[in-house]
Amino acid sequence: MTSTHPNNPQDATQTSLRAHALQLLLLGNTQQKADAVRALPANDLVVNTAQRLSEPVGVPGRPERPKLVLPAALKHRSVGTPQGHASLIHALTHIEANAINLALDVVWRFADMPEAFYRGWWQVAAEEALHFQLLQDHLRTLGHAYGDFPAHDGLWDMAFRTQADLLARLALVPRTLEARGLDATPAIRTKLISVGDKSGAAILDIILSDEIGHVATGNRWYAALCSQRGLDPVSTYAELARKHSAPVLKGPFNLAARRAAGFTDTELAALCGTPAIA
Repeated sequence: MTSTHPNNPQDATQTSLRAHALQLLLLGNTQQKADAVRALPANDLVVNTAQRLSEPVGVPGRPERPKLVLPAALKHRSVGTPQGHASLIHALTHIEANAINLALDVVWRFADMPEAFYRGWWQVAAEEALHFQLLQDHLRTLGHAYGDFPAHDGLWDMAFRTQADLLARLALVPRTLEARGLDATPAIRTKLISVGDKSGAAILDIILSDEIGHVATGNRWYAALCSQRGLDPVSTYAELARKHSAPVLKGPFNLAARRAAGFTDTELAALCGTPAIA
């Protein structure tokens, strides 16, 4: 198999989908990464499901900015101020940049899953790339660019902690951290509307619709692995959350979106700490 250089994604037809995902993950320029992911439909590459890929230095590739800090170091600004408004859009842009990396990482890192697994996560990466582009363009209309504000690395930190266990990765990234976005997005949308940012609100409508599908992809494969291994999804999730120090999720929860994303009533009852879901 011919190998391609990570800075030359145009040579993608000479490699497999999983190897190409790793090559793009190494790119430090997020715009170039997003463009390359969107330019290549998953069906254009073969999938070598059994391929074992060694992790090179520099995963994931990152731009020099934004500066990454601890969450507690981030300033809380009112969305009613120009800086606060731009800071909020920047934070969302950074989430989507991380989401591209997360989807590419799950494609290359974990072998021996069905072909549909890899093609599905590539589609997720392409949609996250679109979200990044929409938010970055919107940020520019506010007089700023991606990298102008500091950001934190919570999403990738969990990816690092679950790098050796696909079941944990599915449980704690798409089904926990990304699913939390389903809960938070309506309130963020309301904030943007309150300052007259209808364009930003419209972007969040697109993101919420797509993210339901992304979380559903995580739920689908988490349930499949639990079934394959003879594990109870609810108790296994609680065990994995404890083992990997996942954040404790607090309401209010977007139950309609979570149901649409494939969470069962039993899972939602455990999430809410109630015997039944209204």
